[in-house]
Amino acid sequence: MTAQTDTTQGSVTTVYKVSGMSCGHCEGAVSGEISEIPGVASVQAVAATGEVTVVSGAALDDAAVRAAVDEAGFELVGRV
Repeated sequence: MTAQTDTTQGSVTTVYKVSGMSCGHCEGAVSGEISEIPGVASVQAVAATGEVTVVSGAALDDAAVRAAVDEAGFELVGRV
């Protein structure tokens, strides 16, 4: 699996690893913060794996994603 995949619809899917998520509330907090980044179309966070899949119109700035995850109270480990 690559960290970033361009799809035929012109969107980019990126999978991030986030530490500290343990429940649905955690998933919602991370998803909510990342969803506020301009250009983000969808976010799916999975506490069991620590993976957060983000679909956006263009590649996102990692610093913006890190800031959003920090705001939610978790730590961005990096891309998967």
